[in-house]
Amino acid sequence: MTLIGSQSRRDFLRTATALGLTAATGPYMIGSAIAQEAPKKGGTLKIGMRGGSTTDTLNPTSYSNAVPLLVGYAVMNGLIEIDEKGVPQPELFESWEIGDQAKEWIFNIRKGIVFHNGKAMTADDVLYSLSLHTGADSKSAAAGGLKHIKEIQKLDTHQIKIILATSDVDLHYTLSDYHLLVVPDGFSDWARPIGTGAFSVESFDPGVRCVLRNAGNYWKAGRGNIDRIEITVVNDVVQRMNALVSGQVDVINDVDKRAVDLLRSAPGIELVQAPGGWHTIMAMQTDVAPFNNADFRLALKYACDRDQILNALFNGFGRVGNDQPIPVSDPFYNTDLVQRPYDLDKAKFHLTKSGVTDAKVILSASDAAYVGAVDMSVLFQASAGKAGIDVSVKKEPQDGFWSNVWLKAPFCTSYWAGRASATDMLASAYYSGANWNETHWKSQAFDQLLDAAKAEVDEAKRKTMIWDMQAMLSDQGGALIPVFSDWLDAHRSHVKGHTPHTQFDLANGRLCEKVWLSA
Repeated sequence: MTLIGSQSRRDFLRTATALGLTAATGPYMIGSAIAQEAPKKGGTLKIGMRGGSTTDTLNPTSYSNAVPLLVGYAVMNGLIEIDEKGVPQPELFESWEIGDQAKEWIFNIRKGIVFHNGKAMTADDVLYSLSLHTGADSKSAAAGGLKHIKEIQKLDTHQIKIILATSDVDLHYTLSDYHLLVVPDGFSDWARPIGTGAFSVESFDPGVRCVLRNAGNYWKAGRGNIDRIEITVVNDVVQRMNALVSGQVDVINDVDKRAVDLLRSAPGIELVQAPGGWHTIMAMQTDVAPFNNADFRLALKYACDRDQILNALFNGFGRVGNDQPIPVSDPFYNTDLVQRPYDLDKAKFHLTKSGVTDAKVILSASDAAYVGAVDMSVLFQASAGKAGIDVSVKKEPQDGFWSNVWLKAPFCTSYWAGRASATDMLASAYYSGANWNETHWKSQAFDQLLDAAKAEVDEAKRKTMIWDMQAMLSDQGGALIPVFSDWLDAHRSHVKGHTPHTQFDLANGRLCEKVWLSA
């Protein structure tokens, strides 16, 4: 089977299913139609962003914040791009062929692409860039989904073969991961990364500001239109929204959904909304007491008033979660899984069954994760208290949260943006060897199901396996997932090309190369 920027039968079925949901839940812009205008060149774009920290770097293996992700896609290119419909499209990989049983994949590398330093991109650069995420000692968040790579061979200057230890029909989705960006062979100066993207870095002050300038002669037609981009970290949501309304910035991410009417009433402001896989988590490390007790975890899950959190903190922009990470828009979403309610009687039952007599826990929370993370924790504190569970909320500083608290605190708020495929999401966060397995979930049965699902070409059989994994996580896992929330960005009306995307905010992190200014 050969894919050349098109869809296999399997992808067609997946996309058809997703499109069937689009009429009811698809992405859209509020305030204007998505006009088909010819892009214009020039101008300076000013972006105010949540998701920056003084601990940020531009090393793609380390991305855990929104600002490095946006800068990464501006300066570098990925291997495969996921479009607005969730379909893999060629990027630096121009085409690919799937071998027998999906254990061998051949990728053809786009020719004529030049790095900012003038070097022509070849297979050696791709091999090096992948090695940053596949080495035994790699700390990359993408490493978990690539552990089954047995060998990567260079076939010629613009072709490689990836040989897998186990079959994987979703490998092309996995290779779209935003960490998998291409740099020159041997490159390591992450303060000033060199890529093949539309922009180069003029300055980068982590957690404060980043300035990009157009690198010229971008290879993607119609993209890379802005001359200069100024990204300012504005983690405070009130300041961020005020900066947009006052015209200090042209675009912001992570609009406060509780205050969205203020932007709706402001002249010249447009909202960009998209449902997707973004979900909030209260992550319990399942190997640390008392979270190593399955009944205690269930007690916490039943003690969460999800509807209250959705309405009070997200203003209804989303849907309640069910303690598993696959969204309703995914074709492999388990529709048979019964929604867990807020049920104090069941919470008390499982608390008693757990045998935990001193039900006191500390929940580490910071709005570095998302706007309202601390408020959500306080709401959960109140609802859990009614079940006899004493939750203390520890408010953590925003700066350094991802480096100093996340993956370290045994009970912690965080979020996931979702992934391009269900198997990739499950592998990234719940596979035993995943670097970002924040709940420390380790289940041999789960791992075996995931391996089998990635290898299975029969849609019905894959569906059963992925449904079973969702049920396992919902009932036994350490992720308390109250809400799936829509992405919500905003921009001033002279910004064009800022379209919604279900996978991530700011046009799936590719805002810099996609937009242009009308005036």
